[in-house]
Amino acid sequence: MHILVSNDDGINSEGIWALVNELKKVADVTVVAPEKQMSAVGHAITVQYPLRVNPFYKNGEFFGYAVDGTPADAVKLAVKAILKDKKIDLLISGINHGTNTSINIIYSGTVSAATEGTILGIPSIAISLATYAPNPDFTFSAKFAVKLAEFVFKNGLPRGTLLNVNVPPVPENEIKGVRVTRQGNAFWDDWFELRKDPNGRDYYWLTGKFVNYDQEDLDADHTAVQNNFISITPIHFDLTNYKMIEVLKNSGLENLLQGLDKD
Repeated sequence: MHILVSNDDGINSEGIWALVNELKKVADVTVVAPEKQMSAVGHAITVQYPLRVNPFYKNGEFFGYAVDGTPADAVKLAVKAILKDKKIDLLISGINHGTNTSINIIYSGTVSAATEGTILGIPSIAISLATYAPNPDFTFSAKFAVKLAEFVFKNGLPRGTLLNVNVPPVPENEIKGVRVTRQGNAFWDDWFELRKDPNGRDYYWLTGKFVNYDQEDLDADHTAVQNNFISITPIHFDLTNYKMIEVLKNSGLENLLQGLDKD
């Protein structure tokens, strides 16, 4: 089994280090990840500037390839260039330091790296440790990632679908189980604080609070994690609202051109 690993926290993050060390016990692993922190960049790709790739060493040993681009750039470059002559059986993005549930999925570079893998036809997993506390312990998350990787390698995933995984930041003996969930109805109610720099100039700092409308629903990703379940959400990049297609067809929307004056 050959696994491509990427992330959005950067190739020097503790999460990717823990993940790779565990995965190497069961698979061949290639790391291609952003050279620096790229959280919340979504599925951005670089089209106006050249991308550069440098070998990255950790503790004196080769660890992987550092890309001066986004998570999606790193995955696309890995598949289309760096590893173009090698078969990739699975892509894992992570382990992210922070939650990727509900609305966060849209912004997440971690999820976007896995989404890019899915677009390219590779079974893909995004995995996050749901805490923003400093110096978290990624040990259990990494061990679970190995179990999940083996499961997906054996059973596969539907084309176009990836697994978004969030692990509660609690000791292993407090994990209640694994729960297959939906993307929850929670979002950031955010605002900008007006501040001044040391020179007296104004600047804005984004802040806010997380609001969860699914507090009682264990089938929602964020709530499941809050209740110490590992949340696994199958997601895909088809954003079509299929229920609305017939509604809009029946609304007369397709007849808007009737009676319109044409030049």
